Amino acid sequence: MATGKTTKTGTIRSRRARKAKQKRPQRIDVHSHVIPAEMLQAIGKNPARYQMRLEEKDGKRRIIREGGHTFPVFEEFYDPAVKVAGMDRKGLDVSFISPAPMVFFYWLDADTALESSRIINDGIANMAAAQPDRLRGMGTIPMQHPDAAVAELERVVREHGFRAVELGTSVEAEQLAEPRFRPVLKRAQDLKVFIFTHPYSFDASCGLEKYYLRNLIGNPLQTTIMVANLMLSGALDDLKKLKICLAHGGGFVPYQIGRFAHGHKVRKDSSAATKTSPSKLLRRFYYDALIHDERALRYLIDLVGADRVTIGTDAPFDMGEEAPLAMIRKVRGIKAAELEQIFSRTAMDLLGGRL
Repeated sequence: MATGKTTKTGTIRSRRARKAKQKRPQRIDVHSHVIPAEMLQAIGKNPARYQMRLEEKDGKRRIIREGGHTFPVFEEFYDPAVKVAGMDRKGLDVSFISPAPMVFFYWLDADTALESSRIINDGIANMAAAQPDRLRGMGTIPMQHPDAAVAELERVVREHGFRAVELGTSVEAEQLAEPRFRPVLKRAQDLKVFIFTHPYSFDASCGLEKYYLRNLIGNPLQTTIMVANLMLSGALDDLKKLKICLAHGGGFVPYQIGRFAHGHKVRKDSSAATKTSPSKLLRRFYYDALIHDERALRYLIDLVGADRVTIGTDAPFDMGEEAPLAMIRKVRGIKAAELEQIFSRTAMDLLGGRL
């Protein structure tokens, strides 16, 4: 009797929880990484082709790129069920899954780069298809070869229905603001595909050799450099409808925007390519909330508006956020409308209003 009553009560509670979840806006994460099984298998079969290899030690797999950089292979990278379990733990409803930066493959030749992008994108589409209510695909394109990048962009939109692509903040040593990348960005704009930018690689010199500073400082610095180039080059004047979301709260941009604007005002070399002040371009970007400090997040919201801030977890990396909803709720004076905006509506705006 007691067991039956408990089961019935639990079932009722579960139904109520599902109904409550259906009533509220979905909580959407735009910053969640994967490396599909198809790509891991390709690396395993032909490491020389991709200039990296898989290695297993103490029961754990890792990727070793030529040159010595090593990265762990998490189960959440390739198993959709494990990815969703992590989302459940964090209280998330939908995640946009994008390639981990170590497999952007911007250093490969045109044919291999396009092949790797296709393998990854098809693998991401398969993962999303395995969890259609929870996962959405975000593609990768071979930016070092703009013609191939446009072709793959058009393919993932046509064949997989992707409405977002992830780009590195730079393409090896080249900035996204360079004219040769403009056709790719314009095509994304035309297709109404939003761009999520993520730090890609950084020279660990000049004092960043120790203490994981290559990530702690290097990653947000890469975003800052990319944004400054986009602002001051006039690229954003040329791409008025392109939606770009920045990882890690926009790097150092929100805090240093006054310096950018002042330089644009007093320096001819900073204002030569555009008359638009950087301060007027802040809201041309969207920002994930992955800042790890509620005071800094309060500043970001006040600066750009909650309608430009969205959830980002950086799962499954240790520099990610394990309790994204709780962290955002800790922001001083945050209002229910701001929470709803950050949890859901900003991401929906990036997507043009539909999941």
